[in-house]
Amino acid sequence: MLPGHFSLDVKPVASEDTVVRLGNARFTVLTSRLIRLEYDPNGEFEDRATQMIWYRQQPVPAFAVQQDQDFLTIETDAFLLRYTVGQPFTTKSLSIQVKANHVIWHPGDVNSGNLKGTTRTLDGINGYAPLSNGFISRSGWSLLDDSATFVLNENFWLEARSGSTVDWYFFAYSHDYKAVLRDYCAVSGSVPLIPRWILGNWWSRFWAYTQDELETLINDFEAHEIPLSVCIVDMDWHITETGNDCTGWTGYTWNKELFPDPQALIDFFHEKGLRTTLNLHPAEGVHPHEGQYPAMVQRMGIDPASKTPVEFDITDPTFVNAYFEILHHPYEAMGIDFWWLDWQQGLTCRIEGLDPLWLINHLHFQDLGRNSDQRPFIFSRWGNEGHQRYPIGFSGDSYMTWDTLRFQPYMTATASNVGYGWWSHDIGGHTSGDGDSELFTRWVQFGVFSPILRIHTTKGYFYDQRPWMFDNAEVRNVLRDALQLRHALVPYLYTMAWRAHTESLPLMLPMYYEYPEEESAYHCPQQYLFGTELIVAPFTSPADPDTRLARQVVWLPEGDWYHVFTGEYYSGDAWHAIYGTLKDIPVFAKAGAILPLAPKQGWGGIDNPDTLHIHAFAGADGSFTLYEDDGDSRNYLKGESCTTAITQRWLGQRLDLTIAPVQGKTDLIPAVRNVEVTLHGVKATECIAAQVDGKSIDLATSYDVATESLHIQGIRLNVSAGLCIQVQARTGEDTLLSRRCRKRETLLRMLRSFRLNVGIRNLLAEHIDAIIANPDELAPYLVPMKASHQRALCEILYEAGIHYIADTHDPVLLIMWNNCDDEAITYRYGDGYLEFGFLRSAHHDIDRVPRFKAIIPDVKTWSHGALGEHVQLTQWQLDIDYHRLATVSEHYHEETP
Repeated sequence: MLPGHFSLDVKPVASEDTVVRLGNARFTVLTSRLIRLEYDPNGEFEDRATQMIWYRQQPVPAFAVQQDQDFLTIETDAFLLRYTVGQPFTTKSLSIQVKANHVIWHPGDVNSGNLKGTTRTLDGINGYAPLSNGFISRSGWSLLDDSATFVLNENFWLEARSGSTVDWYFFAYSHDYKAVLRDYCAVSGSVPLIPRWILGNWWSRFWAYTQDELETLINDFEAHEIPLSVCIVDMDWHITETGNDCTGWTGYTWNKELFPDPQALIDFFHEKGLRTTLNLHPAEGVHPHEGQYPAMVQRMGIDPASKTPVEFDITDPTFVNAYFEILHHPYEAMGIDFWWLDWQQGLTCRIEGLDPLWLINHLHFQDLGRNSDQRPFIFSRWGNEGHQRYPIGFSGDSYMTWDTLRFQPYMTATASNVGYGWWSHDIGGHTSGDGDSELFTRWVQFGVFSPILRIHTTKGYFYDQRPWMFDNAEVRNVLRDALQLRHALVPYLYTMAWRAHTESLPLMLPMYYEYPEEESAYHCPQQYLFGTELIVAPFTSPADPDTRLARQVVWLPEGDWYHVFTGEYYSGDAWHAIYGTLKDIPVFAKAGAILPLAPKQGWGGIDNPDTLHIHAFAGADGSFTLYEDDGDSRNYLKGESCTTAITQRWLGQRLDLTIAPVQGKTDLIPAVRNVEVTLHGVKATECIAAQVDGKSIDLATSYDVATESLHIQGIRLNVSAGLCIQVQARTGEDTLLSRRCRKRETLLRMLRSFRLNVGIRNLLAEHIDAIIANPDELAPYLVPMKASHQRALCEILYEAGIHYIADTHDPVLLIMWNNCDDEAITYRYGDGYLEFGFLRSAHHDIDRVPRFKAIIPDVKTWSHGALGEHVQLTQWQLDIDYHRLATVSEHYHEETP
């Protein structure tokens, strides 16, 4: 028997009022969009919890049942089910109509619109990896097959099902993708609220540090003002030279040659404000060299004189008890905060058909939560559906390549389609590659805007990713700034962790979750929704050698948008080519967005902050509710938390920003806070007033012309007080908005970066206004330019372009133009080029460029280099005044993986 903390508070038996049974078939209406479908030849049905489904006891939804001797119909506001009584589930006997889109499903139907899920690991994969199917589909339905999973018996131990029962869960949701995750987590289990400190920067390296070296390393991070919240000690913490059949990958005994005083090391981490974990590879069991061997063999009934290893058997409750009590609990008593389960067990175990990873993750999660005050979590690979209950995920030993970086934004956001939001990648890559400082910097920038930022690499002298070790001062400064920004984001990130727990919406979501009816939302896999307020599209390709700029293409939905860092305004319902230097990160906020940050700090910065910096983006109403608690315990389940409502009201000539008094348990946060406000997209003005609880206060203000932002300081706010700031346009101005056109600034900034003859750049600068007024004026300057120069300038001037995306399930060629009413640009698919100017051609396949067009290449020739075929896309062709002036070409070459 297992101890009581392995018991589960599950509710697997559905209310009788939701169940319709007819002979050998049973239907359970779990929500208006979700129905369970069971068929068993013997009429025996399963009411126990399974690996995937724990909570079938749900509020009874409204539904209607009609039945006669031949047919059954079950109808909710979302679906209509028809069943031929007495028949097994077949194409002829069962159908479900999704009302919102009129799709009719039958058993055996292929879900061609599935938007994929996630994968177990990225080990040994360079770039794209196939993803499993998820619950989200453009078809508007999904089927979750629970027929073959194991069930939990009365002792909460796994056992196989009996018989051949069909056990399906059908989701009918049309394009309400958020509803799918809510319903799925309602019956499967919610996403736990993670500890706050998980959201800071992690350091990890597969390296045989000594205790002194590791302490020196942490002091170096602090000295270089690079904050951390977690330090991992990889597998060299334990003995690796065993003198027996154990390979050394598995181990439980401290290597005293490297770590003479482990307790002092753990205390050092904690004194520095860090949490720590040890790496585990438990597959080889416990061998005689381990200090815990005598206690383990005694518990397992093995003669210690035999020197017989204790086999790792996670399916044996006796072993499981000893495994935790002898091998883990003593280290947790020393202060080890959690365990890195570096999966090494394979896909089989002594229970036939059981993947042991599910059981390992489940038991470790439950065991770490045996203390009712501690929030449990694991750090392990994904173990299939249901694993949203067990954050966080380790994606494995990734390759140190641009291809792998390009894949990770898509892979991480798409994992939301199985409710799995807390992925942790090896930021910077684990192995192989060129050790490129630009690649590492871009990976860290993605890490800042990803669920977990964990720098990690393998052994090797040149696998050194300490940020201060790079020769380039720009790289060092950019890395420090990015890693400080991550800690400043924690108030926002932790509020999104609360949203994931309460609303089942992960931090990173594909764009189609918010914009399911927009075709563009399905063709921008390198960008994602980052919480409620931001769109992020990290640079994932190296800077072009001739422009010396990185490039990313971003789709911004309808509305008004701002670049978070530069303040530049971007129109929505449009695609934009974004170019940037090493320090730039494409992050966008919609008008009305509110972003709460902590101050940037060189160390610490994880706790509820003394100072809040509120960023508000002008042009629309908006609201944000900041969530805070103690960050570590489970007292939030008792209501011990607090919220702060922040709103902005947009009135054209005036913006009102309000911070309401804190609600809830206010002693969890500082009694008095400094508040700083930055209003983005507003004009300079002196007409600013602020009141705290109705009493006027003095403010310190400044205006940044470059970013069009107004900074307001000097506010000290008691938790019980409310703040209202009114910002009014100057007399005579009809709007407070500031949205200057920055096309000229952008072009000049790009030219400054170009590796191009200075004389040509000077001439372009002298005529830049004429070129902006009439982009055809660029033509005489194109001949000496490289292809990438021409593309960059044309994309900004014409706001049109082609973008090829390979690292997704469906590689796609995007053709986009924000001014599709003008006939000056056409495209021809085949060679895949755009033509600028007024080209006349006899080719029948030339057409005007639409605002947006996605071309899915033939899978036999283009999909991830299948059959070794080459892809060549001629990118640009410029034709003005009916004769060819220049041709700009770019070739994409797909290599077979």
